[in-house]
Amino acid sequence: MTTAEFFIRLIEALLAGLIIGFERQWHHKETGLKTNMLVATGAAAFVLLSIKVAEDSPNIDVTRITAQVVMGVGFLGAGVIFREGPNVHGLNSAATIWCSAAIGCIAASGYFVEALICTFLVTIVNIVLEPVEKWMKNRK
Repeated sequence: MTTAEFFIRLIEALLAGLIIGFERQWHHKETGLKTNMLVATGAAAFVLLSIKVAEDSPNIDVTRITAQVVMGVGFLGAGVIFREGPNVHGLNSAATIWCSAAIGCIAASGYFVEALICTFLVTIVNIVLEPVEKWMKNRK
Protein backbone atom coordinates (compact mmCIF):
# COMPACT_ATOMS: atom_id res chain seq x y z
CA MET A 1 0.00 0.00 0.00
CA THR A 2 1.33 3.39 -0.94
CA THR A 3 1.33 6.38 1.35
CA ALA A 4 -1.35 7.97 -0.85
CA GLU A 5 -3.62 4.92 -0.43
CA PHE A 6 -2.99 4.98 3.32
CA PHE A 7 -3.92 8.67 3.44
CA ILE A 8 -7.07 8.25 1.31
CA ARG A 9 -8.32 5.38 3.46
CA LEU A 10 -7.70 7.34 6.63
CA ILE A 11 -9.49 10.40 5.23
CA GLU A 12 -12.45 8.21 4.17
CA ALA A 13 -12.77 6.98 7.76
CA LEU A 14 -12.43 10.51 9.12
CA LEU A 15 -15.17 11.80 6.80
CA ALA A 16 -17.50 8.93 7.72
CA GLY A 17 -16.96 9.76 11.40
CA LEU A 18 -17.62 13.42 10.61
CA ILE A 19 -20.98 12.64 8.99
CA ILE A 20 -22.11 10.42 11.86
CA GLY A 21 -20.72 12.78 14.48
CA PHE A 22 -22.40 15.80 12.91
CA GLU A 23 -25.79 14.14 13.25
CA ARG A 24 -25.07 13.21 16.88
CA GLN A 25 -23.82 16.70 17.71
CA TRP A 26 -26.82 18.28 15.96
CA HIS A 27 -29.14 16.29 18.25
CA HIS A 28 -27.10 17.14 21.39
CA LYS A 29 -26.17 13.53 22.15
CA GLU A 30 -23.47 12.29 24.55
CA THR A 31 -21.00 11.58 21.76
CA GLY A 32 -20.66 14.02 18.94
CA LEU A 33 -18.48 15.25 16.15
CA LYS A 34 -15.00 14.78 17.57
CA THR A 35 -15.72 11.49 19.30
CA ASN A 36 -17.09 9.75 16.20
CA MET A 37 -14.37 11.21 13.99
CA LEU A 38 -11.64 10.04 16.35
CA VAL A 39 -13.16 6.59 16.83
CA ALA A 40 -13.51 6.01 13.07
CA THR A 41 -10.03 7.38 12.37
CA GLY A 42 -8.42 5.45 15.22
CA ALA A 43 -10.04 2.19 14.15
CA ALA A 44 -8.86 2.83 10.59
CA ALA A 45 -5.33 3.59 11.79
CA PHE A 46 -5.14 0.26 13.64
CA VAL A 47 -6.41 -1.66 10.61
CA LEU A 48 -4.00 0.18 8.33
CA LEU A 49 -1.19 -0.69 10.72
CA SER A 50 -2.07 -4.37 10.51
CA ILE A 51 -2.22 -4.21 6.71
CA LYS A 52 1.17 -2.46 6.52
CA VAL A 53 2.79 -4.94 8.92
CA ALA A 54 1.31 -7.88 6.99
CA GLU A 55 2.90 -6.55 3.80
CA ASP A 56 6.33 -7.04 5.38
CA SER A 57 5.49 -10.30 7.18
CA PRO A 58 3.06 -12.43 5.16
CA ASN A 59 2.49 -14.88 8.04
CA ILE A 60 0.69 -12.24 10.12
CA ASP A 61 -3.10 -12.39 10.46
CA VAL A 62 -4.43 -8.89 9.73
CA THR A 63 -7.73 -9.60 11.45
CA ARG A 64 -6.15 -9.86 14.90
CA ILE A 65 -5.81 -6.11 15.33
CA THR A 66 -9.33 -5.58 13.99
CA ALA A 67 -10.65 -7.95 16.64
CA GLN A 68 -8.89 -5.92 19.31
CA VAL A 69 -10.41 -2.72 17.92
CA VAL A 70 -13.86 -4.24 18.43
CA MET A 71 -13.00 -5.09 22.04
CA GLY A 72 -11.42 -1.70 22.77
CA VAL A 73 -14.30 0.27 21.32
CA GLY A 74 -16.72 -1.82 23.34
CA PHE A 75 -14.89 -0.66 26.46
CA LEU A 76 -15.00 2.95 25.23
CA GLY A 77 -18.72 2.65 24.52
CA ALA A 78 -19.34 1.38 28.04
CA GLY A 79 -18.00 4.70 29.30
CA VAL A 80 -20.90 6.65 27.77
CA ILE A 81 -23.61 4.44 29.26
CA PHE A 82 -24.94 5.63 32.59
CA ARG A 83 -27.86 4.83 34.84
CA GLU A 84 -30.16 7.44 36.34
CA GLY A 85 -32.65 5.74 38.63
CA PRO A 86 -34.54 3.13 36.61
CA ASN A 87 -33.46 4.72 33.31
CA VAL A 88 -30.37 3.88 31.30
CA HIS A 89 -28.88 6.52 28.99
CA GLY A 90 -26.20 6.39 26.34
CA LEU A 91 -26.86 2.99 24.79
CA ASN A 92 -27.50 4.51 21.37
CA SER A 93 -24.37 6.64 21.65
CA ALA A 94 -22.35 3.55 22.56
CA ALA A 95 -23.80 1.66 19.59
CA THR A 96 -23.05 4.61 17.31
CA ILE A 97 -19.43 4.68 18.50
CA TRP A 98 -19.21 0.95 17.78
CA CYS A 99 -20.59 1.53 14.27
CA SER A 100 -18.15 4.39 13.67
CA ALA A 101 -15.29 2.05 14.54
CA ALA A 102 -16.64 -0.61 12.19
CA ILE A 103 -16.93 1.93 9.39
CA GLY A 104 -13.35 3.04 10.06
CA CYS A 105 -12.25 -0.59 9.72
CA ILE A 106 -14.20 -0.96 6.47
CA ALA A 107 -12.70 2.23 5.01
CA ALA A 108 -9.20 1.20 6.04
CA SER A 109 -9.69 -2.10 4.24
CA GLY A 110 -10.34 -0.18 1.03
CA TYR A 111 -14.08 -0.74 0.78
CA PHE A 112 -15.05 2.88 0.16
CA VAL A 113 -18.55 2.35 -1.24
CA GLU A 114 -19.37 -0.08 1.55
CA ALA A 115 -18.14 2.42 4.15
CA LEU A 116 -20.35 5.08 2.59
CA ILE A 117 -23.36 2.74 2.63
CA CYS A 118 -22.80 1.93 6.31
CA THR A 119 -22.35 5.62 7.14
CA PHE A 120 -25.61 6.42 5.37
CA LEU A 121 -27.47 3.62 7.19
CA VAL A 122 -26.19 4.57 10.65
CA THR A 123 -27.12 8.20 10.05
CA ILE A 124 -30.58 7.28 8.75
CA VAL A 125 -31.24 5.02 11.74
CA ASN A 126 -30.27 7.79 14.16
CA ILE A 127 -32.33 10.46 12.35
CA VAL A 128 -35.43 8.56 11.30
CA LEU A 129 -35.94 6.28 14.27
CA GLU A 130 -35.39 8.89 17.01
CA PRO A 131 -38.91 10.39 16.69
CA VAL A 132 -40.40 6.89 16.52
CA GLU A 133 -38.53 5.90 19.66
CA LYS A 134 -39.70 9.03 21.51
CA TRP A 135 -43.28 8.40 20.42
CA MET A 136 -43.11 4.82 21.69
CA LYS A 137 -41.71 5.93 25.05
CA ASN A 138 -44.39 8.60 25.53
CA ARG A 139 -47.45 6.61 24.46
CA LYS A 140 -49.90 5.54 27.13
